[in-house]
Formats: sequence, structure tokens, C-alpha cells
Amino acid sequence: METCLVTGGAGFIGSHLCDKLTENGYKVICLDNLLTGSKKNIEHLLKNPNFEFLEADVCDPINQLTSQPIDFLFHLASPASPADFEKIPEEVLLANSLGGLNVLKIAEKAKAKLLMASTSEVYGDPKEHPQKETYWGNVNSFGPRSCYDESKRFAEAATYVYLHKYGIDVRLVRIFNTYGPRMRKDDGRVISNFINQALEQKPLTIYGKGGQTRSFCFVSDLVEGIFKAMFTDGTKGEIINLGNPEEYKIIDLADKVKKLTNSNSEIVFGNLPPDDPTQRQPDITKAKRLLSWEPKVTVNEGLLKTIEYYKSLSV
Repeated sequence: METCLVTGGAGFIGSHLCDKLTENGYKVICLDNLLTGSKKNIEHLLKNPNFEFLEADVCDPINQLTSQPIDFLFHLASPASPADFEKIPEEVLLANSLGGLNVLKIAEKAKAKLLMASTSEVYGDPKEHPQKETYWGNVNSFGPRSCYDESKRFAEAATYVYLHKYGIDVRLVRIFNTYGPRMRKDDGRVISNFINQALEQKPLTIYGKGGQTRSFCFVSDLVEGIFKAMFTDGTKGEIINLGNPEEYKIIDLADKVKKLTNSNSEIVFGNLPPDDPTQRQPDITKAKRLLSWEPKVTVNEGLLKTIEYYKSLSV
């Protein structure tokens, strides 16, 4: 049985990936320091003989891994919420830089296939729309979001070095806005904010005028894309956008959430945070061609599933 190591495996996306891998017959080692992940996300897996939870920090030497073979390595460990950028910026910075280097070294030593998770935030406030993988980005290196944006860009640069210096079998995915069950209630991103504000009949807070756009990919679709990026032939050295190309204005998303939750919440407007991107939409032509992948879950379907999840937390 082949073994997969998933860093950040107790997190929102990582836990769904652990589910997918165990269901497909892989042994899974889930590594997480539980800074933003939660054991609740993986408690249903703890009795599975092919699942192992390792509480550890990806930034530290991971001595427990030296004695066992690793065939596939998914590096998802990183706080990714805008709220985290303010509260724990150093931890964000290190998870993607030092942590990224650590997993590259593990992959090189173990001769494992590696998937490095990057982000659409490497594009910054884009001057190209929609964003293709060839776009270099428009990113502020000295600002409140730079701990995340620039450390992810460092991880990409480090991936390039290890690919060309050591020949490791690595591919890189740029993840666009993703949502669904197990996303933290206090995540700070727009869908979790809107749904929980609506369920609690609190005002829905829009930063800026609401004309900025985002695209939203349901977590099951994203995990399928990650799975295919790792296990499809011919992806070594490739950078692949994963996200839903349907673009929504934030004001329209607020109206949609209000309707789906039957909420009477009013919509209020606040100041736009510094360096907040005005547009975000992936070009997924490459993912369609290389992976035969595109999202299947509609935003309405995904929002209803996410609403039900947050309702279940308050029961």
C-alpha cells in the first residue's frame, strides 16, 4: 500500500483530501500542529488502520518520518485566512517558507512525488483578467497581506530550484477561493462571514462598495483537482490553476446568501482593507487540458451544503 503524507491534513481542505486518499486505498499520514486545523475535522478517520495523525509543526525537523517510506507528499500546511495574516503573520510566513523548504527536502530524500499548494494570491491585485498561470502578478511585498502572498511566492521559487537542481517530481497548484463544510466559522473569508452573519440575523458586512469580484470553488471539486494533479501522468514541473471560473460580485453574493438562508439581515459597508484584490477569476484551460478537470458543484448547491454545515454547529 502506497503512503501519502498530507501536511495541514487536519485543516479545512487537508481533511477533505485525507478522506479522498483513504477512500482510494492509500495509507495517509496527516501532519498538523493544530494552529488553525482541528482534530474534529479528522476524528472520523482516527480509527482507520490506514490513517495516522502526527501532531507536529512542518517548520521543525520531522524526525518521526525518517523511518517510514513516503510515496506522495501534499504540502497544504498554512494558515490561509485574512484574519490569520493579522493575528499570526510570522507563523504564516514560516509555514510557507521554512515549511515549504522542509517538505521539498523530505520529497528529495524520500524520492516522493510532491504537490506544492500555492494560491491565487500570488497574482496580487491582478492587471490580467482572468488570471493564467503565465501571469507574474502584481503583489505588494511590504504590507498586511505580504506574509502570505510573498511566502507563497517564495515556496514557488523554492519549488523551481528543487525541480531543476535535484529533479524532484513536483507539481504546483494555485488554489482560488474555496469554501464548504469544515471551513472555520471565524475564518474571516467572505462566504463564512456572510453565512454566519445571515444565520445569526446580524448585518452582512461588505468591505468597499461590493463591486469587487471573486470566484468560489466548492471543496469537493477542489480536492478532486488536487487528486488529479498528483496522480495524472505528465504533471511534473507544471503550475496549474484550480478554481471555479464563475465570477461573482460580492454584493450579489450577499444577496444570494440572504435568500438561501431566509435572512432579514441588512447589508452594511465598511472600509476596503489594504491591498484587497479587485478581481479574482481563474483561467482553468490548463486544468481542463492536462487533468480533464473542471468544477461540477454549482454555487447554489455548494452554498446550501455550507449553510447546513454551519447550522449543524449550533445544534
